Amino acid sequence: MGEGKKITLGFSPCPNDTFIFNGLVNGLVGLPGYDIQEELHDVETLNQMAFNNTLDVSKLSFFAWLMVKDRYQLLNSGGALGFGCGPVVVAKNRMSQKDMAHSRIVLPGEWTTAHLLFRMWAPQAGDRFFRPYDQIFETLSSGRADCGVIIHESRFTFQQLGYHQVADLGAWWEDQTGMPIPLGCIAAHNRLGEEVPEQLDNAIRKSIALAYEKPEATLGYIRTHAQEMTQEVLDAHVHTFVNEFSRDLGEQGRQAVTALEEKARQIGII
Repeated sequence: MGEGKKITLGFSPCPNDTFIFNGLVNGLVGLPGYDIQEELHDVETLNQMAFNNTLDVSKLSFFAWLMVKDRYQLLNSGGALGFGCGPVVVAKNRMSQKDMAHSRIVLPGEWTTAHLLFRMWAPQAGDRFFRPYDQIFETLSSGRADCGVIIHESRFTFQQLGYHQVADLGAWWEDQTGMPIPLGCIAAHNRLGEEVPEQLDNAIRKSIALAYEKPEATLGYIRTHAQEMTQEVLDAHVHTFVNEFSRDLGEQGRQAVTALEEKARQIGII
């Protein structure tokens, strides 16, 4: 670490985030005058930390960001949006949307976009509770829940674990709106002022470009923090959740975020 002003940066240990931020946090991409201090937590922990203004810069679920946007500025880069990458509702037995009214549903965090989408899709589902995303399958297999909403690498493994897809919430969103699903974003606290977020945007874009240019250089950092997963699943994870929207939200990305907020307000969730 140098002698610059410290900036705390929080993101998840998932491969898409460690792929994106490897260059920035390991000194391959600089932010002149600042030292980046990384903190890795699951996204729901990061969401809760944002409510307490803990971190300077953080990965957040878009649902959580909508609740703190008066304090945290949305960055253009580093986010997770796209097509074919949404949360999936799964169960051991075949179920349908109408079954949600009398089912116990486990979800990966109250302020995750997965929870927001599920509430939009099945507003009649009242028996909802939360566990960390990596405990969803365990909760289902124990019989404590009838179905669950999975995110991250779980969407690539649920079938081989014997689960059925009840609904792909990302596909449902795309059918409803024709837009990419806004899952997660990077946001900077207002206390950083106006110039630092712009510098961070540029640095994150450079970090992403470097990761694409030399993906093998990210593997050590990714493997240090990733759950046990095959190289095939790891590659699929990065390919699915890191895309052009990660480089820059763009007009389409921002329209999708606006649509998410409008729909959440229409049904009284926010």
